[in-house]
Amino acid sequence: MSMDNIVRIMEKTQLKEVPDFRPGDTVKVHVKVKEGDKERIQVYEGIVISIRGSGVSKTFTVRRIASGGIGVERIFPLYAPTIDRIEIVRHGRVRRAKLYYLRDVKGKVKIKERSNGYQKSAKQKQSKQAK
Repeated sequence: MSMDNIVRIMEKTQLKEVPDFRPGDTVKVHVKVKEGDKERIQVYEGIVISIRGSGVSKTFTVRRIASGGIGVERIFPLYAPTIDRIEIVRHGRVRRAKLYYLRDVKGKVKIKERSNGYQKSAKQKQSKQAK
């Protein structure tokens, strides 16, 4: 067995279950924070603006607006032991893989909700019933 295969096998044991999310989604990342000898969980909620890498080294960037209207970005390794869990608050519909343009937007960002699968609008349903 080559060293590359051994590394891949070790990486697969490191992977844990994470929800399927994409850029544009609003997520809550529960991070374990160690203060002295105590450990607590801190929730960081924001919009996923990018996902990069593959395997164990995969990372994602979450951007939120802090107090005073200042944007704060944080990069999380997806499979880090410091991440307790990831909750998806809402699925956003975007046309880009990297949402770096949100850095220039002032104030709150409005991203449309993504529906799962194809759904007809109410207007289309009514016009079909009228025929």
